Amino acid sequence: MANRLGWVALAALAVAVAALVACAAPAPDAQDGEYSAPRLQGTEHPDLNGIWQAVGTAHWDVEDHVAQPAPILEMGAIGAVPAGRGVVDGAIPYLPEAAEQKRRNFEQRMVVDPWNRDIGDPVVKCYLPGVPRATYMPYPFQIVQGADEITIAYEFSSATRIIHLRDHAEPAIDSWMGWSNGRWEGDTLVVDVTGFNGQTWFDRAGNFHSNALHVVERYTPVTPYHLDYEVTIEDPNVFERAWTMRMPLYRRMDAGAQVMDFRCLEFVEPLLLGSLSNPVP
Repeated sequence: MANRLGWVALAALAVAVAALVACAAPAPDAQDGEYSAPRLQGTEHPDLNGIWQAVGTAHWDVEDHVAQPAPILEMGAIGAVPAGRGVVDGAIPYLPEAAEQKRRNFEQRMVVDPWNRDIGDPVVKCYLPGVPRATYMPYPFQIVQGADEITIAYEFSSATRIIHLRDHAEPAIDSWMGWSNGRWEGDTLVVDVTGFNGQTWFDRAGNFHSNALHVVERYTPVTPYHLDYEVTIEDPNVFERAWTMRMPLYRRMDAGAQVMDFRCLEFVEPLLLGSLSNPVP
């Protein structure tokens, strides 16, 4: 009887060890710790098609921040800012005058002045969010990938951008979302973005840039369900040196996931136009 119990115990131990080994084994998609993404049909490049979304508090503040009350007292806890870890490597290296401007931006972030774009968070007025802010707003976006160009459709304000993979050109004019030229470095999509109008912010905390902004984005598939997103920021008018942000972007897996219609302009017309606006029902 004792021997029988001993064999049962050994068998149970073997099953447990096998389960642990199975859990520790690499995923079927991974070899030597590196994920190999499916290829876009007809190309040698990863297929990034899908609906993606950042999860975090970078849209409030890309740097470390504590919980804060709502900027409008009447909003109570609904508009309060949750605490969050930053996505910036180190601290944002502002020039002294720019650091003071950032402080003023934070104090005036909820001011809506239709005649002065330099005051208040542009997103409050439903202006296009710019790059990279559009990526980590708390709304999904869709990547539609082709061989020659990639279109990204963002939910907020129905913003869109085209990443030109061939026939790279300089921007003809400055714009809210800039001009994007892309290339592949192995499995990483590298996007060089210039031609900004200088009117967007990086977050609701007032972190900002000028029209000399130069953004380099790197999208790298790490698993079937998320991308590593790294973005390097350069702007000699505002920052002492280049700086970097990094965060994961998650694939939306819920049934029926889609980028919905969020044309927010009608919600801010009374603020921008006053008595000229149609009354909100």
